[in-house]
Amino acid sequence: QVHLVESGGGSVRSGGSLRLSCTTSGITDSILYMGWLRQRPGKEREGVAVINSDSTTNYAPFVKGRFTITRDNRNTLYLQMNNLTPEDSAMYYCAANELDTAQYLRLRPPGYHFWGQGTQVSVSS
Repeated sequence: QVHLVESGGGSVRSGGSLRLSCTTSGITDSILYMGWLRQRPGKEREGVAVINSDSTTNYAPFVKGRFTITRDNRNTLYLQMNNLTPEDSAMYYCAANELDTAQYLRLRPPGYHFWGQGTQVSVSS
């Protein structure tokens, strides 16, 4: 079992930045990849970024170079978000999977087995 806890959300103005963190505990050696997903009001949950065990990363098209996903050697996951817009307002979730899945699934909710509770990001214009 893997336990994930997000932090770092908050309220910022358009153009601002936030850094989300996700601490992990449990059987973390089993994690194959980790990601950030978000759910905007009235929308389905969507993938934002993923980092694989070999440190390769992939981002959703809407990120457009504004976000960076990283993971340190203590299995803490980060998402640096710059140039935020109101469209980025959402609940952001940290997620992980110990199973190998196709790359296209790693930016979609079905690609994850373990989830955090989420951290809210609000961006005002």
